[in-house]
Amino acid sequence: MIVLIALFFGVLDFWSLVMIFTLNALMNMFGLVMEMLNVYTRKLGEKIKWGPYYLGVIAGAVPWIVITAYFLNTSVSGGQIPGFVYGIYGIELFFYNTFAINMILQYKGFWKWRDYLFGERVYQILSLVSKSFLAWLVIFTNRLIYLFYFF
Repeated sequence: MIVLIALFFGVLDFWSLVMIFTLNALMNMFGLVMEMLNVYTRKLGEKIKWGPYYLGVIAGAVPWIVITAYFLNTSVSGGQIPGFVYGIYGIELFFYNTFAINMILQYKGFWKWRDYLFGERVYQILSLVSKSFLAWLVIFTNRLIYLFYFF
């Protein structure tokens, strides 16, 4: 998903895309390590170990920093960015961060997130909605580009 978003914002360099893909994979692996490290913490009343979460945040932030740099470089260098692209950027950044927020709520045991399975269901819903929304943005964007290009 993040590689497609990067392509949208002009990241066309192969090795930059490999870096973005790898960092995103590492972010997901840190999430797995967080799960494995804290599997019994709530049951045993132990303190949650947040180290993997923080490392995942760093690994997840770097691709967005690269995407933002490409995005800003296009605007500064005089490239015309259609208004809907700003919307895509904001919406996808929002969806991307909801996964991290869900993990915080789940491990803090906030409200309905006290039930571990509720947090897992939220992950499933976030995944479905964010990926579906990205697919619709791709379809919608291609139609808009077609309209701007030919008219």
